[in-house]
Amino acid sequence: MGKRGPKPKPPPVWSAELAYGIGLLVTDGCLSGDGRHITLVSKDIVQLENAKKAFNLKSAIGYTRSGYDGNLCPRIQFGNVTLYNFLLEIGLMPNKSKVIGSLKIPDTYFFDFLRGHLDGDGCTYSYWDPRWRSSYMFYTVFGSASKVHIVWLRDEIRRQAGIEGHVTGKGKARTIYQLKYAKKESLILLRRMYYRKNSMHLPRKRLKIQKMLSIVGEQL
Repeated sequence: MGKRGPKPKPPPVWSAELAYGIGLLVTDGCLSGDGRHITLVSKDIVQLENAKKAFNLKSAIGYTRSGYDGNLCPRIQFGNVTLYNFLLEIGLMPNKSKVIGSLKIPDTYFFDFLRGHLDGDGCTYSYWDPRWRSSYMFYTVFGSASKVHIVWLRDEIRRQAGIEGHVTGKGKARTIYQLKYAKKESLILLRRMYYRKNSMHLPRKRLKIQKMLSIVGEQL
């Protein structure tokens, strides 16, 4: 009898960690065209370590040349046909940046996914508005090159959190789209995303959020 190939890996089981990892992949990851390999690139080593935990990986962190400036950038790359097919089924695809749309994320884990999305390609920022005395503004922002994806994200957040947000284009050709939530809505959203202190997250971003909220006497 011939040698048997390796056993196929069991299909992923939804969890808060898996949903968070998918949020990272949607923003900073890619599926290769070979039907097997998955890559995540980030300048933040902690983010790659989080991805390894989310997908239960033993892969070492390597380096690749950045397509923007040619500098070396940390990455993880691994092969997993079962996970690859699972990601296709929920809405990811190769060369996804401008064409990704809606995703099949269970409601139970949507805000874990959203936290990964924020850690991957989102941000928060704040400032004192000079037009009004003692007026401190802060925003939570999600970004994507796909308007369809950003509109889906807004619709899901509206359905599950009851807040509106607004979508804007960015760049000379309006090729990047941003979904923004201002002060009151931002606070609602951040509390939904950071509902547990020990949830998987990027510490530097959470610390920035905590400092931002402390100015108005709020906390996560």
